[in-house]
Amino acid sequence: MNRQSALALAMIVSALFAGCATSPTARFYTLSPVQVAALRPDTEPLVIAIGPVTVPGLVDRPQIVSTIDTNRVTIDEFARWADPLKSQIARALAADLTQLIPGSVVSVYPRRVTDSAYRVSIDVQTFDSSASGSVSLAVIWSVRPPTGNVVDGRTVVHEAASGPGYDARLSAYSRALATVANGIAAAATQPPMGAVNAHRK
Repeated sequence: MNRQSALALAMIVSALFAGCATSPTARFYTLSPVQVAALRPDTEPLVIAIGPVTVPGLVDRPQIVSTIDTNRVTIDEFARWADPLKSQIARALAADLTQLIPGSVVSVYPRRVTDSAYRVSIDVQTFDSSASGSVSLAVIWSVRPPTGNVVDGRTVVHEAASGPGYDARLSAYSRALATVANGIAAAATQPPMGAVNAHRK
């Protein structure tokens, strides 16, 4: 190998190492409960089991998905859920319900469920965020009490992010889930006749 070829090879190797050294680092995100305002202090504590939870296949992946326009999305390889989205949704709802119905014991499927538990199933139809940061959530849920009829409901939420970036966007998702939890709490504590619908824009 002549001097010129050796120099060229050294430059290529250096460039490769430099590229590796500056590769983006993956960031991991979680959903979280929010301080809820609509407490139900006059209700009896309940035993509630959440699950199963289903989410659209498009967002059922480690990467965070954002909508660009009607036919395009981005899948960010370096912005990821810390654990499966279905698990995070269930845990956030459980924490919100614990606040909404003080003294309640709320667990996440598939933990052992007692016969006295209210069983809550969650079907997330829309879990969407735009590049601007606003989020949309549409959830069909059902509450099955230990006795009596199942109460079905649908909650649709549009929540604006408080600023740019994923932190603000995830906070908006968490606030949207708190709205879902409020509808579930209403059904569990005061079951209405027929479906419960909660809409927020």
